[in-house]
Amino acid sequence: MKLHLIFIGNKFIYNQPLKEYILRNVEKDVKFIDSITFFKESDNSFFLYLEQELQKDDKILIVTNKQNFSTLGKVICTITEDNQVLKEGMLIPQKATLYEDRTYLLEYKSAIVNVISMDEGENIPQILIQTIDTKATIHVFEEEKDDLISILNPLAQTYEVTFGVTSYVEGWLRIDISSKRYGDISKFIHAAKNLLPKKLIASADIVEYIIEKLSSKGKTVSFAESCTGGLLSYYLTKHNGASKILEGSLVTYSNALKENWLAIEHQTLEREGAVSADVVNEMSEGVLNVSHADYALSVSGIAGDTGGTELKPVGTVFIGARSKTEHVEKRFHFNGDRNYVQHQSAMMAIKMLLLIDKDIFF
Repeated sequence: MKLHLIFIGNKFIYNQPLKEYILRNVEKDVKFIDSITFFKESDNSFFLYLEQELQKDDKILIVTNKQNFSTLGKVICTITEDNQVLKEGMLIPQKATLYEDRTYLLEYKSAIVNVISMDEGENIPQILIQTIDTKATIHVFEEEKDDLISILNPLAQTYEVTFGVTSYVEGWLRIDISSKRYGDISKFIHAAKNLLPKKLIASADIVEYIIEKLSSKGKTVSFAESCTGGLLSYYLTKHNGASKILEGSLVTYSNALKENWLAIEHQTLEREGAVSADVVNEMSEGVLNVSHADYALSVSGIAGDTGGTELKPVGTVFIGARSKTEHVEKRFHFNGDRNYVQHQSAMMAIKMLLLIDKDIFF
């Protein structure tokens, strides 16, 4: 069954942090959202839309606010020929089979509907829809997409699973796996791991995986960021346990701070420019010396939308990765607007961290 997420209310359109909080929790419980639809509170087309959706063999999660919670219940009752009743201080359809504070679940024909009430500053209520299909996610590095599909297809047939491949950045592929009725995902992953040593990580969230791996080894990481403006540290600190492994991040946007905070040679900046392999090399060395961490990442680039030159057009980014024993610096060119270039840069840096010490991470 597919999961369809429906938001009703202007706040879910315009309040980005609230929307992202809800999406994080939904994805944590149900793993995959097949489609998302937004309705403003005054949209009169919702009734006919919901009536059509309830005829499908789908799971439907509807998020609305307290003000519209009981009104939505009336709409559902009209479509399903039901009545509202008062349960646990809530007016909800009588046919609701499960209900807790600010959430209820009902079945209608082949559809399963979960309605939750959510406002600003509240904890999200219990999501009552549970996934029926068994699913898992793994990540593969330094492998071409077509080659990976050729490797995994025979395993998928053997262990009766299906999979889809998505590219994050060059050299980083995400594989979402679903089991058929008698499929065995664990054996599929184990066989894939044997075929792809030092390339496959069996974890849905790579950042959580990095936190777990480094904290178990008592190792730490630090960042020196320019064009990403602290995005790398945000990627880590939005997860629990980041304090165990992250020493900190120095956002050195100006050349003056690159020199003063990271001890980058003035001659290097003059000769190569701030966006260069030599500069990210010295940035990673400088932040490693300051923080005494085990690993360091550095990023400097031209995120745009202006500032590019013929030799270094917009989207040019240099990234450095360093351990106590080795370092690597690479030049990339990312397409997209400013924010997309920044996110691609951060993800590529995370990939380079994994590859700088394969014995730890794979």
